[in-house]
Amino acid sequence: MALLDRIRSPQDVKALTDADLAALADEIRREIIEVTSKNGGHIGPNLGVVELTIALHRVFDSPRDRFVMDVAHQGYVHKLLTGRAGPKFKKIRQGGGLSGFLMREESEYDCYGAGHAGTALSAALGMAAARDLRGTHEHVVALIGDAALTCGITMEALNNIATSTKRLVVVLNDNEWSIAKNVGAIANYLNELITNPNYKRFHDNLENFLKRIPGGDSLRDLGHRAKKEAKDFIVPSSLFEKFNLRYLGPIDGHDLPLLTQYLEFCKNSDHPVLLHVLTTKGKGYDVALKNPEKFHGTSPFDIASGQSTPIKPGTPPNWQDVFGKTVAKFAKADPKVVGITAAMPSGTSLSHLAKEVPGQFYDVGIAEEHAVLFAAGLATMGIHPVCAIYSTFLQRAYDPIVHDVALQNLPVLFCMDRAGLSPNDGPTHHGLFDIAYLRTVPRAVIMQPKDEDEMVDMIHTGLLHQGPAFIRYPRGPAMGVKIKDQPAVLPIGQAEVLREGRDIIIWALGTMLQDAAKLADKLAAEHGVSVGIVNARFAKPLDTELLYQHARTAKLLVTMEDHVLMGGFGSAVLEALNEGGLATPVERIGWPDQFVGHGSSVAELRAQNGISPQEIEDKVLRRWKKISVGASLATAQK
Repeated sequence: MALLDRIRSPQDVKALTDADLAALADEIRREIIEVTSKNGGHIGPNLGVVELTIALHRVFDSPRDRFVMDVAHQGYVHKLLTGRAGPKFKKIRQGGGLSGFLMREESEYDCYGAGHAGTALSAALGMAAARDLRGTHEHVVALIGDAALTCGITMEALNNIATSTKRLVVVLNDNEWSIAKNVGAIANYLNELITNPNYKRFHDNLENFLKRIPGGDSLRDLGHRAKKEAKDFIVPSSLFEKFNLRYLGPIDGHDLPLLTQYLEFCKNSDHPVLLHVLTTKGKGYDVALKNPEKFHGTSPFDIASGQSTPIKPGTPPNWQDVFGKTVAKFAKADPKVVGITAAMPSGTSLSHLAKEVPGQFYDVGIAEEHAVLFAAGLATMGIHPVCAIYSTFLQRAYDPIVHDVALQNLPVLFCMDRAGLSPNDGPTHHGLFDIAYLRTVPRAVIMQPKDEDEMVDMIHTGLLHQGPAFIRYPRGPAMGVKIKDQPAVLPIGQAEVLREGRDIIIWALGTMLQDAAKLADKLAAEHGVSVGIVNARFAKPLDTELLYQHARTAKLLVTMEDHVLMGGFGSAVLEALNEGGLATPVERIGWPDQFVGHGSSVAELRAQNGISPQEIEDKVLRRWKKISVGASLATAQK
């Protein structure tokens, strides 16, 4: 029987002999490689924390002791060690399977759910403070990545540890990567700590000395204090000690006995402590070691070669690739155009700009607020920044959008990838709220293209616009439409009529126009309804002139958006009609007022949430029949 099959809880991990642990680590790596090759997922980060996660469960007592993992995309090993191996793990990130992140509702062992970077330390500090208030004695462990230190929230938490609690364990998992290679002064600082030969020699000599002398174990605490004092003479005092954390390390994050020894010390510390652990992203899978950025999070792949599932011939380019190549083209032609990403050069496809015009590309690390403020500063000096941030991550920069960009009417173009669903990732990554959170911002121009040619027009329009502009677009393949040689400037706030109609007129945003066309065809063919279609283009400002014209002539307006209904595009239409004194019925199609889970596909999640094509048709047809019956009764009464 495989060791992994015997693990039902962390108690089973504690019961294993030291000799079993290396075999368990190998089994875990094989399982993760096998499952992610079929489902895709975060393979590199999980392969890097196998020994560290085993050691955490050997030393601490989860779920009583709390493990808070930053982002939690490295939580697969934790899931396997807490009774979640088996069929649901094999369907991780798929419908009916486990989430690819930690979720409180999934398991008592997941004390905190997360999918955005930089949150773990603040949350763990809150738990530690709550423990102190309650007078209990459980341990709280924050597992943070080195990239999290570029995130302002983490630095804010560091600033508050000393005044908030006396006991907190922080494990710094340092693999030199977030998604892309880490950038900035923090990355350089950590590298200095790792590579300083004098400190490393002193560190190793003291450990060996303590192991050799009688009673050396009892001197370990004294030794750590001695190291702290001595290393101040050898290298600059640790940044973390300035925040009043006892700094330990760096140590090998794949040496289980060493990890266990240090974690035991951390467990018994009466002072906040940070253990600096060095791990290798993708350890145990050579292909991932050679391609750490690609294998941070990957689509399904062939294990032997590492090649992703081949794209079918004729598949259109992804939306983000159209965006990335377009920005690179515009930047070549205009030195004032620059691109900014928050640690996502490949994900946003600004990697094209980085390769072709590196002097006009900025990666600021996991720091979305800074990215927006940085863009605002650039814009005051005549530069036109393109800020490429996923819709879900742009939420983190809402105040700078309002206070720094919009209030000053600065020409910053925001390009929001993953607007709509990121189905395998789930609620932390779906981009379903951006219209609602941006629509209230004065001066904001919000656009969504129907195809890649219109996307290029919108980027061109946004770069010429002298104020804040936002373009939202989904994940995945675009429409396969040829891009014209010269982009057009779109009149701000002007919609496009694609099909005339008398009875029902559908106002749709972006890719929902495909559904609109199919719905119009079916209503016409099967029910004799004349249906018009409008490519809204702009969620703000609305084309109220055209909207009012349609409201006066059509019997029913239908809005369609890949966004929550609450506060979204349909809500904007209703508000505009109310202001215009028009009572035309409106049927809104969009996502419900709830968090949407993860699943195998967009189609699967739409079906689960009442917006499959058939359900949309049924909903519109019911409303149309009700209106038709009402009209017939009114005519009969006359």
